[in-house]
Amino acid sequence: MRERLKGRGLYVITDGPRPDLLEVVAQALDGGARLLQYRDKTAGHERRLGEAQAIQALCAARQVPMIVNDDVALARAAGAAGVHLGADDGDVAAARAELGVEAIIGVSCYDSLPRAQALVAAGADYIAFGAFFPSPTKPHARRASFDLLRQSAALGVPRVAIGGITPDNGGSLIDAGADYLAVISAVFGDPEVREATTRFAQLFNSH
Repeated sequence: MRERLKGRGLYVITDGPRPDLLEVVAQALDGGARLLQYRDKTAGHERRLGEAQAIQALCAARQVPMIVNDDVALARAAGAAGVHLGADDGDVAAARAELGVEAIIGVSCYDSLPRAQALVAAGADYIAFGAFFPSPTKPHARRASFDLLRQSAALGVPRVAIGGITPDNGGSLIDAGADYLAVISAVFGDPEVREATTRFAQLFNSH
């Protein structure tokens, strides 16, 4: 699955418990999502495990890597392709030891190039910067500069941009060097999830 990171495209992130979760995930995958992250900050281990396993099956059928947000144990139990780690979610080496050498381990680097450099040296497979624009999911998130995408090119791993991204502003991030655009509300908050995903996917054809 790590080989599939070499491309570019839309990285969709789920938005917590919802009754139509599997339906909208399938729509996003069919709309052209290239990576998918299962993100659910609520309690309910059994429900989260069941959802993660079901989404993993949807992703595997379409050869799209599924990443689990923050939870290494859940990623392993669900058979996910990997895990995404924030600042308080453990280190890369421990995640690698639990998930194996082929796992995709992504990291949040916020607005910090030194953090990105350190985590790539520790073995991270991709780095995520943001928020680039005001984010409805994290309205108080630190803001990242477009220069971070350019400056981090030398690190040699895929760069993910996140935070308030829409089809109208996403092209500017691709032009600055983003390999993936990570989106939550602009996809899963849209009543037409498949069409919203396709609009983002098409940005990579025109930039």
